[in-house]
Amino acid sequence: MSNSHIFFGETIGTAILILLGGGVCAAVTLKSSKARNAGWLAITFGWGFAVLTAVYISSSLSGAHLNPAVTVGIAVKTGDWNDVPLYIAGQMLGAMIGAALVWVAYYGQFQAHMDDNELAPPLGPDSGPAGPVLGVFSTGPEVRNPVQNLATEIIGTAVLVLAVLTQGLTPGLALSGTGALITALVVVSIGLSLGGPTGYAINPARDLGPRIVHSLLPLRNKGGSDWGYAWIPVVGPLVGAVLAGGLYRLAFA
Repeated sequence: MSNSHIFFGETIGTAILILLGGGVCAAVTLKSSKARNAGWLAITFGWGFAVLTAVYISSSLSGAHLNPAVTVGIAVKTGDWNDVPLYIAGQMLGAMIGAALVWVAYYGQFQAHMDDNELAPPLGPDSGPAGPVLGVFSTGPEVRNPVQNLATEIIGTAVLVLAVLTQGLTPGLALSGTGALITALVVVSIGLSLGGPTGYAINPARDLGPRIVHSLLPLRNKGGSDWGYAWIPVVGPLVGAVLAGGLYRLAFA
């Protein structure tokens, strides 16, 4: 596949992933949303369907990595690192575009949420490590313990990447509709089983790109972007990807 196919495929696919995944977080979180308080099941299945849709759309162009951890895991498996920067560039751009589109789609709900009297008085642009709508854009821990939080992201991502890598062992499964469905269901499973502690970023672009957008958007009383935590959903998934790639080479190659 050409460089342009890789870049545009990853940009479009990751934008769709974040638009739909961030969209379900906005739907559940924001005031004046019909889905407000729908709960964790809605979020986990929403993200799973987001993965399914994004993979269907972009797989013919770029192979639908949509995640720097997946890209790194595949590079560890194959030993080919040539296109890794191109994949990650497309993923980061797509993640930022998708997060901005969530803001556009839920503009009125963001305004209603941030103007609420319960939120507005104590908050400002630098009011703390995590603002009241940061969870629409990026992840955060329920218990702030860097070692545990990092370990959770490593474990969850290793499961995801190993599931992606082993699809190639079944003839005709990789990049097929069935393969996309399996990946989506794995994401749902990780969310249900391992998402509770940190919100299961399991994707550096999914977390970092929207966090950057959160820091730039003109949202009143949005609070901080929690940059002190931001390294964990980047480093953890990359470590998990390397471990999954190494395990694949050790056990399956």
